[in-house]
Amino acid sequence: MRKVKIAGTGMTHFGKRMDATLRSLTTEALNEAMLDAAINADHVDTIFFGNAVGGLITGQEMIPGQIALRESGLMGKPIINVENACASASTAAHLAWLSVASGQSEVALAIGSEKMTHKDKMLTFKALIAAMDLEEIKAETGSDDPLTAGSEPGRSGFMDVYAGKARKYMEKTGATMEDFARVAAKSHKFGSLNPKAQFQKALSVEEILATRLIIDPLTLAMCSPIGDGSAVLVFTSDEFARKHGCDAVTAETITLVSGQPGGRSCNDRAGEKAYAMAGVGPEDVDVVELHDAASPAELMYIEELGLCKPGEGVQMIRDGETDLGGRVPVNTSGGLVAKGHPVGATGCAQLVE
Repeated sequence: MRKVKIAGTGMTHFGKRMDATLRSLTTEALNEAMLDAAINADHVDTIFFGNAVGGLITGQEMIPGQIALRESGLMGKPIINVENACASASTAAHLAWLSVASGQSEVALAIGSEKMTHKDKMLTFKALIAAMDLEEIKAETGSDDPLTAGSEPGRSGFMDVYAGKARKYMEKTGATMEDFARVAAKSHKFGSLNPKAQFQKALSVEEILATRLIIDPLTLAMCSPIGDGSAVLVFTSDEFARKHGCDAVTAETITLVSGQPGGRSCNDRAGEKAYAMAGVGPEDVDVVELHDAASPAELMYIEELGLCKPGEGVQMIRDGETDLGGRVPVNTSGGLVAKGHPVGATGCAQLVE
């Protein structure tokens, strides 16, 4: 495998951008990334385009990348569409990295774009439920329409999943709603420092606890919002970066795993694989961006990534170890809770950060 560089990045502001389209969002992030890498369309060999729910919300199926990039100057290049739920953009980045590392591409783009806001909010919530096992939902609820079974107006069914995990974590570790609010307060503080975050207002623990209860123990400010956005990364070979004078960083590895309920955590296995490939361990990590679709997830995932022992995540947040100046700052972008979570864009956006 060859050494891979990230030579440029671009990202839109995340938020409810009703007038934006998948194409306009992609164009905005793409232009920024190409400028950052000091390359043009002729340099690009392959494009991997991540999008999760666009077809279900906009009706544009099958070729979202080709449609979004039609005016980019990249038509004629291989455009591979990637749909993998919340990991759509992460998977696009994984494939772009592999394409360069294997020698198939000198320059590969990883793009994550998502347009989620719609005048019919229930359409968005139904699209999110479609990322779950509908046969399982149908069997459990007896509903002929698993896309609406068990859901309530005003929230995503995924928050039910995170709430269930949070309650189990509370029973196991002694964590409280106040601890989850501490995580959320940190995220909103970081979001207030990020000009591209959806939420840019710092909130106190008390203010977070006072927001509307979505489902016990999650309040509104602990949950990632619906939003739109795009993020792009330019992966190049080491030789290309040196030849073109790119201000690049090395991407040692991007790992990808899958899993199933009740099995070993995906974070655990992906982290273990990434540490081994990069030749480092959890003790070497300086900063982390992780998938906090709801604030309690941060505590669970830092444990699964080996940043602390099982059950000690709650003490890390209490001691400020995941804050700026702490042992290992987590989600300094604001995370999904404050920066936003346009599903198909999130993975690339985390890498941009």
